[in-house]
Amino acid sequence: MDAIDRAIVMRVQDGIPLVDHPFADVAREIGIPEQEILARIERLRNEGVIRRFGARINNRRCGFTANAMIAWKVPEERVEEVGGLFAGNPGVTHCYERKIIPGRWEHNVFTMVHCQSENDVNHLVEQLANMAGVPDYLVLISGEEFKRTVSVRITGDTEKAEV
Repeated sequence: MDAIDRAIVMRVQDGIPLVDHPFADVAREIGIPEQEILARIERLRNEGVIRRFGARINNRRCGFTANAMIAWKVPEERVEEVGGLFAGNPGVTHCYERKIIPGRWEHNVFTMVHCQSENDVNHLVEQLANMAGVPDYLVLISGEEFKRTVSVRITGDTEKAEV
């Protein structure tokens, strides 16, 4: 990844306009032809640096006002299995593992759900718990949203960007 690739990744991380030529402005800003932008993005996708382009929906504006993170206590030997079950559920938008901090934080699998009511959240969480056989969890209902962005971290050693 060179400086131009970094500039492209940093520029497109917060979205591109819904127009006929969404990368034309990016090309002008960076100072290279639009075709080169497209070729570089394709290469970065093929290399796995950019994983995907997608729409980011404002859940609250779509009526999904009950948003929750669920912190699960999953036995270490079942993390892959349970993570796969949760990730495969259409009601789960995020699913990831975090390290346990003994004596401070024992939850190691996290899911995010977006529903129309807290009752719907609780119902979905009960379904997930029963499906996976994991009865120990915390439901953290979101309050006010202060910030929501996509972030990029470029590491110098590996020359990879996480988008």
